[in-house]
Amino acid sequence: MPERQLDRDAVVAATQEAAALAFAAWRDGAVPDTKVWDKSKNNPVSDIDMAVDALLTTRLQAILPEAAWLSEETVDDPSRLDARLLWLVDPIDGTRDYVRGRSGWCVSVALVADGLPVFAVMAAPAQGKIWVAAHGEGVTCNGDRLACSIRANFAGSRVPADDLPKLDSDLVTVTKPNSIAMRMTMVACDRADLVATLRWGNEWDIAAAHLVAQEAGGVVTDALGRPIRYNKREPLDFGLICCAPGIHQAAVERLAGRAARLLSVT
Repeated sequence: MPERQLDRDAVVAATQEAAALAFAAWRDGAVPDTKVWDKSKNNPVSDIDMAVDALLTTRLQAILPEAAWLSEETVDDPSRLDARLLWLVDPIDGTRDYVRGRSGWCVSVALVADGLPVFAVMAAPAQGKIWVAAHGEGVTCNGDRLACSIRANFAGSRVPADDLPKLDSDLVTVTKPNSIAMRMTMVACDRADLVATLRWGNEWDIAAAHLVAQEAGGVVTDALGRPIRYNKREPLDFGLICCAPGIHQAAVERLAGRAARLLSVT
């Protein structure tokens, strides 16, 4: 935790203010009241992403000015690598759901200390939910304390996915929000047992949800089962496993062959 006491209530309030800003332009089942464009193929961004980023930059840096900054919508400042503390932010995770009028998006804020998330707030206003997690102190959703899935058998595990390959036909699909962070909260809330990806992902996508899932008792690693640390020079990790602790090793083994093949061609 920071050398001086973090004003946690102020971080929660800032995240709620940012979420309210995004929610004001969101339209249920319709295009939001904002300009939308593609940063790259299948990677939309909107004026609201940028406005939320600007608001959080102002609010969070005022709360803890000694913390460096890394956000999806801000040009990276390499000086962050020398900082012990880092705000790691995704202004809107799940922008594709946001611009399509779906509810599977959130505002994601994490404070990282020495490479690990120590405080996190996630707000999903279209679903009326807010998660608050502190390292070693647990996590709540709308004030209720969470405990993750305790599943021990890999077969039958609930996975947020539209569909599954034949290799994973022994798993069970549940509703999948676009936001990877929101999928991770499903493990924390015991509405899913496993979230797994085999693509390179950005630190800002998962930092807050990492702490949320971890404080609920879940395990979070990269696709090879390795611990994830934050504030790297290249803020990327290969894949993700977020799951009940009793199925983590089985998940690593299930993904191993596919991960090896993908890494051999990158």
